[in-house]
Amino acid sequence: MRRTALLTSLLVLACAPAAEAASRMVVRGAGFGHGIGMSQYGAYGFAQKGFSHERILQHYYRGTSLSDAPSRPVRVLLQASDPFVRFRGATRGPGGRALDPRKTYRVTRSGARLRIRGVGTFSAPLRVTGARIRLLGGAINGVRNGLYRRGFEFRPGSAGGVTAVNRLPIDSYVQGVVAGEMPSAWDLAALRVQAVTARTYALATRKRGGAFDLYPDTRSQVYRGVAGETSRSNRAIKDTAGKILTYDGVPAITYYFSTSGGETENVELSFLGSEPKPWLKSVEDPYDDISPRHRWRMSFSPSRFGARLGSPGRFRSIKVLRRGNSPRIVRARVTGSRGSRILTGAQIRARLGLYDSWARFTKVSTSQVKRARSARTTTRGGKVARREIAGVFDPAPRSRSLLVERRVRGRWSFAGRVGTSRGGRYRASLAAGGIYRVRSGSVSGPAVRVR
Repeated sequence: MRRTALLTSLLVLACAPAAEAASRMVVRGAGFGHGIGMSQYGAYGFAQKGFSHERILQHYYRGTSLSDAPSRPVRVLLQASDPFVRFRGATRGPGGRALDPRKTYRVTRSGARLRIRGVGTFSAPLRVTGARIRLLGGAINGVRNGLYRRGFEFRPGSAGGVTAVNRLPIDSYVQGVVAGEMPSAWDLAALRVQAVTARTYALATRKRGGAFDLYPDTRSQVYRGVAGETSRSNRAIKDTAGKILTYDGVPAITYYFSTSGGETENVELSFLGSEPKPWLKSVEDPYDDISPRHRWRMSFSPSRFGARLGSPGRFRSIKVLRRGNSPRIVRARVTGSRGSRILTGAQIRARLGLYDSWARFTKVSTSQVKRARSARTTTRGGKVARREIAGVFDPAPRSRSLLVERRVRGRWSFAGRVGTSRGGRYRASLAAGGIYRVRSGSVSGPAVRVR
């Protein structure tokens, strides 16, 4: 293909007024999640390499021990302060009363007590049991008319309502969690890791006192009851029955997340204000690259980027002040035309909607410089119009060189190279009009039409 443009060397000059200009904030990132504890894709990668669940757990949670879980049941909130609650499938009620599992029962509040229609009025908490009981209506976890193991506990809620809680053994709870947190088609070793991690996390983070211990959503873990079970995930739970991770004899908080990008982070550097934990330290994650979010990119207009970050005035720049043991951002300064502000990595991730706080920022601007007439003349005596683009690629690439590409028949084609200043400024002459952009590695600038 004939090359249609020839670039001049770097001219570090102020840009003339632009006929067409565009700017872009490009974010290059890695990972998906908070970065603390066990990477699920990393565990999957380890499992594919033949590692046992015990070795995988020890890799992510250093210094912990596999121990037996306490026998105390857990209580999972399903409905909060509803006007009434309906259930079906229970075989036993308050005081051991027999219930008909084929019948639908309705629970309402009667002062400080609870009434089961057709059965009686009882003091709270009111408990019903059965192998599997169906809770009619919608639950906090998004499941409607869901089936749950072992039993319910009902208590008076606010505004005259009734609160419904699933009360069950820890392993029965984990059966409703694992397949909701990790694909059940993954290797069994990875599912075993998830089973131990979920079991431990539930016991280490459950609420003390009150009407329930755990939420059925991401405030604790995603719990869907029987609807969340699969035969493979249940097998992994059976294989690890009753096992949790402890540190100095106490259940360890076993944070987990999707994708590490190749390295996890210290808890105190991701959750600022948290106390350091010996088992929640940064570790390399060599097999996490199977994740689709191992590396990712996003782009924003500068105005949108600044607005989301709460830039004081017109956005000018973002500077990372500290990174963690992994490259995740701990703190960064956002500068605008009316001052600056400090944001944490977690705040930046949330405000921009990034997958992770492992992120690097590049500002790329490209403008067509106002046309000038060169001294060179054509064979007919006319002046030649010089076409130029100029802009900033910040931070400048280490090579101090950018590719310039032209859109030809729907594809980007090489048009030449241009150098940059230390601050990333560039300026190049083009031999023909068309649509152009600059690029370095995976970071490309906005497309600009040159006339």
